[in-house]
Amino acid sequence: MGKIIAIANQKGGVGKTTTTINLGGCLGVLEYKTLIVDADPQANSTSGTGFDPKTTRNIYDCLVNEADPKDVILKTENPNLDILPSHIDLVGAELEMINMPNREYLLKQALSKVKDQYDFILIDCSPSLGLITVNALVAADSVMIPVQCEFFALEGLSKLLNTIKIVQGRLNPDLEIEGMLLTMYDTRLRLANSVVEEVKTHFQELVFDTVIHRNTTIGEASSHGSTIIMHDAASKGSINYLNFAREVLQKNNLTKIENGDKFIEIDHEL
Repeated sequence: MGKIIAIANQKGGVGKTTTTINLGGCLGVLEYKTLIVDADPQANSTSGTGFDPKTTRNIYDCLVNEADPKDVILKTENPNLDILPSHIDLVGAELEMINMPNREYLLKQALSKVKDQYDFILIDCSPSLGLITVNALVAADSVMIPVQCEFFALEGLSKLLNTIKIVQGRLNPDLEIEGMLLTMYDTRLRLANSVVEEVKTHFQELVFDTVIHRNTTIGEASSHGSTIIMHDAASKGSINYLNFAREVLQKNNLTKIENGDKFIEIDHEL
């Protein structure tokens, strides 16, 4: 039975899609069968894994037209990584879903048909707290929150956490917070260091140990429709996400680090 993790933050540009694609890619390379669910109308996870959103069946068909996800899911070039693609049509899906029965459970119902086939299902949420994102939180076992290492990092986090509490109270009592991932970290900036300290002070054990450094190779990989691990396995971005994937596995008691099998160290200079 696969674990479903929603990757959410209503603030845009914090690394949700980048984290979804590259965590999925690294989990796949580590031989955990993973599905990315692109629940963002911008469809960046779809294009970022090498597919044209305009030419594929997509998540809209599953939510509105009750298509079977098995008929929509695409296999990526990354080992053990599939994707349920998105489309700009998803923008209008919320309006069409308003009057549907059990409208908050549509994504959960769709994913229940394929959940047993994967170790992990990662949902890339849109930068909003609308009905599609609520569907993702209802379908998920846990939520992962990317937090950018910049001045407005904590802006809106309280609103997201409040939404999570509402979903826990009314729709999905089993929803947990997987953790907060600090992204786009630049050691040269004093501000970035202060943000890291502030987030760790506020949220303590909820913050992952792994920090994703700002790295141009990550953007290059997405522009080539590839995960960072497949684009350049030796890059600092690749090492960051591989370490993060292993931390996620450890947190879920799926792997152990034996003596001599340590996390990969990287040079923090950019």
